[in-house]
Amino acid sequence: MTKEDRSAPPVPRGLRTGRLEAFSDGVFAIAITLLVLDIAVPASAGAHLLSSVADLWPSYLSYVVSVSTIGAMWLGHVAVTEYLERTDVGFVRLNLLLLLVIAFVPFPTRLFAEFIGKKNPERVAVTIYGLSLLLASTLLLVLWRYALRNRLVRPDAADEEVQFLTKRLTPGLTGYPVLIIAGLFIPILVVIGYLCIALYYIIPFPGGGSISFRRQRRMPQP
Repeated sequence: MTKEDRSAPPVPRGLRTGRLEAFSDGVFAIAITLLVLDIAVPASAGAHLLSSVADLWPSYLSYVVSVSTIGAMWLGHVAVTEYLERTDVGFVRLNLLLLLVIAFVPFPTRLFAEFIGKKNPERVAVTIYGLSLLLASTLLLVLWRYALRNRLVRPDAADEEVQFLTKRLTPGLTGYPVLIIAGLFIPILVVIGYLCIALYYIIPFPGGGSISFRRQRRMPQP
């Protein structure tokens, strides 16, 4: 080892991201799958099946909103991990907290579907629903900021790309609190608002309105 090598800063060691990504993808997939299990028609509905299917509209609405939200969170998670060079124990623990909330989403989804239109229970259900989505959105942004602060991001990531992703992960932190308060008065419209936030993340609106994967890997030098 040369003197120059000894004076160079040590290369930070960390954990590889492959197992974290695989485990996270599995939890996201299971959470989305569980959502559809709560949509069911009673066995006694045979004589009036069509009306029974139509009466399940709260379940359809909550299903679409929750699938869109979990899908948006998954896109954000993929975007974050695509920028990672490595990970560490702190990042893994924060990631587990995010997955804990994602796996919890089917529960407030079912609450909303069961109690919508029942006045006070409806407000409680929509509030729990909104708080769950706000917590998931917050943890995703915390995960990204942790990666930046602890230098887990690939060194070839351009500053404008980092700023772009940070900006894309932020809107829910302002939108969800406003909607949670509004949910005390107009629960149904607020749930539509939750859907709009999810679509903002998912759909590539003109002007860069969605989460995207803008990083380009550097080609190895000959």
